[in-house]
Amino acid sequence: MGMYQLEGKTAIVTGSGRAGGIGAAIIKRFAAEGCNVVVSDLGTSAGENFPDSAIGSTQEMERIAEECRSYGVQALTIPCDVRKEADVTRLVEQAVKAFGTVDIFVNNAGVGYLMQLVTEMEEEKWSAVMDVNVKGYFFGIKHAGRQMIAQAESGRRGGRIINIGSQASKSGFPFAAAYTASKHAVVGLTRSAAIELGKYGITVNTVCPNHITTGLGAWQNEFFAEKLGLTLEQYMARMKANIPLGRTGLTQDIAKACAFLASAEAEYITGEAMNVSGGEEMH
Repeated sequence: MGMYQLEGKTAIVTGSGRAGGIGAAIIKRFAAEGCNVVVSDLGTSAGENFPDSAIGSTQEMERIAEECRSYGVQALTIPCDVRKEADVTRLVEQAVKAFGTVDIFVNNAGVGYLMQLVTEMEEEKWSAVMDVNVKGYFFGIKHAGRQMIAQAESGRRGGRIINIGSQASKSGFPFAAAYTASKHAVVGLTRSAAIELGKYGITVNTVCPNHITTGLGAWQNEFFAEKLGLTLEQYMARMKANIPLGRTGLTQDIAKACAFLASAEAEYITGEAMNVSGGEEMH
């Protein structure tokens, strides 16, 4: 039995198909808690702004699903382009067909690698960030919310929608105007959705990590070190010095927060943007 008594629930996590990523850690934690899970990612590259190096392949998705099955739960893999409403609709429908309900929906798919100065940001790249990080989250909330409302109206009250924000949901960063704007938008979207869905027992919250060295995070480390004229070691030392707990974040830190917010222990928490940053972000 898991810590949070989530056995038998169904959890969907977008962007959960990359080994070592935040989404993979979240989906595996839900499996460990006894949830049937849906691993979802883009599956195949989709042009210059969505290369193979930035997405979870169908093979990676299946490997992560197999890890989830080792906990004795069922795991489904569904490729999904969150920019397309039909894909998100299908994602929810197939989860319901397989498992009967959607109890937990985590919007995690995101673009954090299209970095340019605001005066140089190309419209196409700006749109790519916004389409995934904002419109994709909107589609997730819309269709998970509809399913959870239907469940509430049939007597199964409650549901959990969790959005993965960022320290950039609270603070600005150079070269990241599009990313920062998108993650600020997620907080506003969370607050409005929480007000609308609360009467159905559905909570909507955002988890805001600071930097985590995933595959994407390693690229960000090198990118910002170069832009600041620092060695990678100097950049990492500066980052850690700004964190009261003395270390950068781990994917497991975010997975733990999501498991808590999905549980009955968090049933009176909604509309929040919860920092999981080792004290680096305190508002």
